[in-house]
Amino acid sequence: MPAITVENPLTLPRVAAPADAVARPVLTVTTAPTGYEGEGFPVRRAFAGINYRHLDPFIMMDQMGEVEYEPGEPKGTPWHPHRGFETVTYIIDGIMDHQDSHGGGGTITNGDTQWMTAGSGLLHIEAPPEQLVMSGGLFHGLQLWVNLPARDKMMAPKYQDLRSDSVALLTSPDGGALLRVIAGDLDGHTGPGATHTPITMIHATLAPGAELTLPWREDFNGLAYVLAGRGTVGPDRRPVHTGQTAVYGTGTSLTVRADEQQDAHTPDLDVVLLGGQPIREPMAHYGPFVMNTRAELQQAFEDFQKGRLGTIPTVHGMNAEGPRSLGF
Repeated sequence: MPAITVENPLTLPRVAAPADAVARPVLTVTTAPTGYEGEGFPVRRAFAGINYRHLDPFIMMDQMGEVEYEPGEPKGTPWHPHRGFETVTYIIDGIMDHQDSHGGGGTITNGDTQWMTAGSGLLHIEAPPEQLVMSGGLFHGLQLWVNLPARDKMMAPKYQDLRSDSVALLTSPDGGALLRVIAGDLDGHTGPGATHTPITMIHATLAPGAELTLPWREDFNGLAYVLAGRGTVGPDRRPVHTGQTAVYGTGTSLTVRADEQQDAHTPDLDVVLLGGQPIREPMAHYGPFVMNTRAELQQAFEDFQKGRLGTIPTVHGMNAEGPRSLGF
């Protein structure tokens, strides 16, 4: 069960699209392939196979887990560089330690979000705390990459620690859905995440049979990724299930519905709803760098190799061989 919840959603502010809203059709539904990241933790690649024109300003999103680790199994990522975008790590259940070479970081758990603006560049590590490695346990989260416009790509790195109790909580008119607004604005209710690229990020849980129709900015794109459960999306009720992403077309509202019958281990429909104002600039993406041109990518790689993106804090020990090659 997601960590952020309430006993009675009807105590929360209610949101719904106006009667004259234009329903966004669903253009496509894709299924995320599975893979492994970092030291070997399982992920679903939510945006694989989707044309970037439908994703902009989002670059990629991985669903991490849901996995129940045995003692000794939890894994993270080694130190690695970033430049030119923002990483958003949302822990639904479990715990993760973060640290970067600019002094940002901390421990996020059970509904917390780490919002890291890489900007001009830094080194970064994500790892389970020692107690989780020793004990094992549930781990489930998301990592989303959000592009930065050219004017902001070389801004100073920044870190936002968004605790679960700062998330804006809303519901649908009948109380059948719980909405967690992590970033952006929904019908005048604002999430805690401060964004450089205008976006909205919402984690919604729909009870069996519930329907959710939300107002959606006309200048934003619209995406729905199914974390767990089964349901339908859009006015034509396109079926969706765990690990699938729906891409919406233009309009001023989007709709998600939960099937009446869900699996025993996924009693509700959990979806992440994303919208953003497209940047519409050339994008050059290679590994941990997202720039506008290949020349800028090459410069990022050179800066990394020469140690200009920061140094690993000595408490972790510095590899005597220096920065590793990315195979550029």
